[in-house]
Amino acid sequence: MRRLGILASGLAAVLFCGLGWADELPPPLESYMGRAIAQTMSWHGAPWLIRETREQEEAPSKLLEALDLRPGQTVADIGCGNGFYSLQIAQRVGPTGKVYAVDIQPEMLELLQQRAAEAGVTNIVPVLSTPADPKLPEGAVDLILLVDVYHELAYPEQMLAGMRRGLSPDGRIALAEYREEDLSVPIKPLHKMSKAQMRKEYESNGLRLVGQFDQLPWQHLMFFARAR
Repeated sequence: MRRLGILASGLAAVLFCGLGWADELPPPLESYMGRAIAQTMSWHGAPWLIRETREQEEAPSKLLEALDLRPGQTVADIGCGNGFYSLQIAQRVGPTGKVYAVDIQPEMLELLQQRAAEAGVTNIVPVLSTPADPKLPEGAVDLILLVDVYHELAYPEQMLAGMRRGLSPDGRIALAEYREEDLSVPIKPLHKMSKAQMRKEYESNGLRLVGQFDQLPWQHLMFFARAR
């Protein structure tokens, strides 16, 4: 499979940070604030992200409506995978908007590029990040979305600092995680988070809760902004 950047047909240029980060970072965390950190889902599992049953199970259409996206906005999809949300967000923000599709796996970004080219979507900027830096432009992002990915971040403090820097003055972070409190959600406990844990980690890193959406079948959806 050809490497990221070669498959740039119809898309903005890839923001490529290189892979030298592995020798520059401290050892990844195995736990944070009393929570075990899950391993990152491999790109080999990408088909699960676009499974036919996802709407029935997770109601992503409801999640997208709750984001209150508007034409012209700049959105970052952290842990974008093969672009399940990135492509739909790109359509909602329109040609005057922009989506930074961020992932640490170049293979995921290649899959995203292929899907975007097939759909004729041209306002997505793939970003190959590091595990400790989302590589977002400073002060430019209206909404940062993380869907079932934050619990896998091995450098949560560094990533949250990078996201804070990337937010526009009125920007928000939308955090979706499977509900730890709900035993009926058929997801392994390691891949769930409680509302209390989500608030504890975000509020300890310079962010404040500004909204919640409690109508998803499996997930919490909480909104954070910079602390005053």
